[in-house]
Formats: sequence, C-alpha cells, structure tokens
Amino acid sequence: MPDADSLENRARQADRIVRNPAKYKVCLGCESIVEAKTAICPNCHSYRYEFDEDCVVAQAQILGQRPRQSVLASDLQ
Repeated sequence: MPDADSLENRARQADRIVRNPAKYKVCLGCESIVEAKTAICPNCHSYRYEFDEDCVVAQAQILGQRPRQSVLASDLQ
C-alpha cells in the first residue's frame, strides 16, 4: 500500500478531484484542496475559499505532481 504522501497517491487523489471538482474548493490561506462542506481549513484554519471549478482542477493538477509541502497538525504532535 502506498504511503499517504507518495506521489502515486497524490496523483490518484488529484484525479478524483479533477473528475468531480464541484465537491471541492481551494483554501485561499494555504492553497490546499478541501471538501466543499469544510468550514475551516484543517491545515491553516482559514475560512476563505475559491470555489471556481477551473481553479480547483488547476490546483489539483499542480498538487498531484509534487510532494506535499505543507505542515499538517499531525506533523506537530
């Protein structure tokens, strides 16, 4: 089973987002992609989002091709 942060897994997640961008939005604080129902970003605690589907697709394609760069709350424990 691939590591959750592996490029293969990130590409798979990006593909899922690209196929249904209406279910997601891009955080304007940290540029993470979160589910559309999310109120506060779990990574940076921002509450401002970009809902445009073209923007979600473009960001998914970027994030799906590179290693994770953000620090998650679980990294600090």
